[in-house]
Amino acid sequence: MATTQTVDATIFASSHPYIAKRTSVSGILISSVMLLAGIIAFASTFELDDKSSTISMALMVLGTGLFLMGIFRLFWKSKEVIYLPTKSVTKEHSLFFDLKYIDVLTNLVNSGSFSAGSNIKSEVSGNIRMDVILSADKKFAAVQLSQFIPYTYQPITSVKYFTDEQASAVVAFLAKSKMQ
Repeated sequence: MATTQTVDATIFASSHPYIAKRTSVSGILISSVMLLAGIIAFASTFELDDKSSTISMALMVLGTGLFLMGIFRLFWKSKEVIYLPTKSVTKEHSLFFDLKYIDVLTNLVNSGSFSAGSNIKSEVSGNIRMDVILSADKKFAAVQLSQFIPYTYQPITSVKYFTDEQASAVVAFLAKSKMQ
């Protein structure tokens, strides 16, 4: 079952009724521990007799680093996107392809018939970018192609959503294109 969005919307800005953002409890716990450890490490520098020692400076740098990483994680990494029917966490991926595959890839995305037997090879960088959101259980996939037009990637297909077997076919295609 494939559904679409307008080509103006990018995959990361579009919405789907079965996708939701939620607060990650483990993310908040890890961030809180980092904040607390940073505060303790920084505060312990004031308890040392020699404030200019290497240990004092190392604790100050470690405390500041942990505190800043904890703040960053708390505000920017404490949310996760989940696929609601299976409560599976999703991850975003981007693959790059050579421009010679533009027609084949456009047909694959628009038709939704991803084949693991295709000979399309992904590259480290390229003029075609395939943005993909995959659920951990491989039951949901969102795919969009973009082409590099000087200075930025512009969407060339609308966002396509795939569930169940079609999502598994997308995962198989991606695994095969990365291995070659």
